[in-house]
Amino acid sequence: MGVAASYLRGLLPRPAATTAPATVVRRDGVRIDAAHLLRYARVCGFTLTGPLPPSYPHLLGFAPALELMARRDFPFRLPGLVHTRQVLTWYRPVEVDEVLEVEVSAANLAAHHRGATIDVLTRVRAGADEVWLGRSTYLSRAVHLSSTVDSLEVPEVEPLPADTWWRLPAGLGRRYAAVSGDRNPIHLSALSARVFGFHGAIAHGMWSAARCLATLGGRLPERGEATVTFRRPVRLPGRVGFGARIGTAATFTLVDAADRLLLAGRVTPLG
Repeated sequence: MGVAASYLRGLLPRPAATTAPATVVRRDGVRIDAAHLLRYARVCGFTLTGPLPPSYPHLLGFAPALELMARRDFPFRLPGLVHTRQVLTWYRPVEVDEVLEVEVSAANLAAHHRGATIDVLTRVRAGADEVWLGRSTYLSRAVHLSSTVDSLEVPEVEPLPADTWWRLPAGLGRRYAAVSGDRNPIHLSALSARVFGFHGAIAHGMWSAARCLATLGGRLPERGEATVTFRRPVRLPGRVGFGARIGTAATFTLVDAADRLLLAGRVTPLG
């Protein structure tokens, strides 16, 4: 199924559900397009010095994830979904010339005080080895489950002092959409974003996460895990500030011009 067809199917109503679907979407024989990788690196600020950036495999799973989320057994419609958290785990460096298998599934449908959440899992394998895992958590305000247990407790985080500021152009969402395939209208223009209740266009959460990881650069571990929590939309055009504290683990935050927290993240090495 093509991306456009998946978007259209994602608009359709869904039957009530109490568990995540068992559907698994797979892609075999996936190869990295070096020219595409270079475009991605330019948009996100990575310097290509060898293995894939740790956020790049997320793109390999985007079309399969969209296909999964467009199915009738997926409990949320696509319009109005909010990407609240992203976990990226890389078990070893992934080289550009490796042949990969990508598998996407859903898990952990749970109640939330603002609706319900679900995780979309993307697994990347090279031969028999799982080399990368992504866990994307989405919130739907339109779905309400009977449980009163909140699925996502978000601790309070104080923004770190911003020592790097980026000016984000109005067309950033369109540039990232061109390399990611994620053409959600809320990212493309102020006009299309207003149709979905936003005051203007907002950046993709995965661009923001990738840009932060690119700024950490050589301080990223060879084997590690990054957890990013999205707190507020990153508005386009705009100006945002990045701050980090580096130790055994790296913590980082992104703030707007008023010093309001936009995202918080942490990178830890795997033992």
